[in-house]
Amino acid sequence: MNRTASSTSTRLNYPPGFRPRRGLNWFILGLMYASYYMCRYNFRFATPGMIQEFGFSKSQITDILSAWSVAYGTGQLVNGLITDRIGGKAAMLIGAGGTIALNLIFGFVSLTGTFSTFALIWLLNGWFQSFGAPGMVKINAAWFNRTERGTFSGIFGLMIQMGQVMINNLAPIILAGFTIGIWVVAEGEWRWLFRIPPLFAATMALLLAFIPKETPEAAGYHGVVSNDGGAGLSGVRASLKESFVTIFTHPLVWFYAVAYACTGAVRNSSDQLAVLYFVEQLKLDLAKKPAAVFYTMNLMPVVAVFGSFTAGWVSDKIFKGHRSPVAMTLYYFESLVILCAAVVIYAGVVGPTPGGIFLGCLFLLLVSLTANSTHAIVGSAAPMDIGGRKMAGFATGVIDSFQYYGSAMALPITGRLIDHYGWGVWYPTMAGFGFIGGCAMLLVMRKQRRMAVPTALR
Repeated sequence: MNRTASSTSTRLNYPPGFRPRRGLNWFILGLMYASYYMCRYNFRFATPGMIQEFGFSKSQITDILSAWSVAYGTGQLVNGLITDRIGGKAAMLIGAGGTIALNLIFGFVSLTGTFSTFALIWLLNGWFQSFGAPGMVKINAAWFNRTERGTFSGIFGLMIQMGQVMINNLAPIILAGFTIGIWVVAEGEWRWLFRIPPLFAATMALLLAFIPKETPEAAGYHGVVSNDGGAGLSGVRASLKESFVTIFTHPLVWFYAVAYACTGAVRNSSDQLAVLYFVEQLKLDLAKKPAAVFYTMNLMPVVAVFGSFTAGWVSDKIFKGHRSPVAMTLYYFESLVILCAAVVIYAGVVGPTPGGIFLGCLFLLLVSLTANSTHAIVGSAAPMDIGGRKMAGFATGVIDSFQYYGSAMALPITGRLIDHYGWGVWYPTMAGFGFIGGCAMLLVMRKQRRMAVPTALR
């Protein structure tokens, strides 16, 4: 192997040009995935307008989100397996084409659509978006060694949050209305939220088609990254049977999956319902671009990136590539944060006052910090460790699918409880998931210790 440093070195020595080429590869992939998020989180900014125009309840909004989550989670399983067969680049391009088309359809069909129409289109969008994460993680599993993957998970979190920042800033501009020449978008016209973001995704899909390479070998760098996926160093394809059997029988994958379901229940609830929370509980008018919404929605990605980088770096440098101790701590801390928030909200302190708005925004930031930290290392670093370059796609699909199954279960329950009891039940509904996630990571740590004993005796 053409490395002058061992895999446990603080900094791996790579040949000249490798790091810039990997950076370019990852930059395009990351922006492509960020554009997926623009075509996903645009929905939350449209929900107040949809409720006002069509009279939808919170139950119906969360039902649409639940349908998306079920489609996304199931798609992760199926499309993750397919990704290991066709390659990450093809998978990401298929997903990009689908989400571009379906966002545009949503933006125009919704002129005459019904609740069932909205739900069906958004369900299909979830299916196509599920090609994204397995494709991206699979490619990067071939470009990063194990002791770099936690740090990569921080970069993964950065690109995800970049997509959120982009839509967080673009959506208020669209909703406020604008005029460019003869092009006029009226104030509050939420349908344009589904017509403009796909243009960004289309641009990135063109760059993805021509610039990134699936492996270092394809870019001319042979023997640079360790092979932890079996077969030859250049092997990044696995048969459907090989990938299915290997990942489904892996002793750790299901513990990670259960933990990630807890991440999804909290992360997607706080992310997708935040805008409605601002409008209904804190009484903020989005058309007036309130500062509280602007700063909170942009600080949430910032603290999420900080948490992702820190969690990834600690798991790489202090725990030598082990993710479970860091994730366990984060899950338990998340549970504590949510419980504290629930008590304060139940006391009636959070509401349309300066202090109440400040506390409401602060709790969203703390939840974003903890939930996205576990999202990065459990959802991106761990699947690469388990599947390697050959099977990271399906490993990601299995683990990530549970994030959205957890979301699909939690969101409808949350929506109905809010409809009946108000926003005071939002945080208590999320409270137990962090604790369950921490327990799952504790079981991973115990299993890893047992697996290490036979290896040490060899």
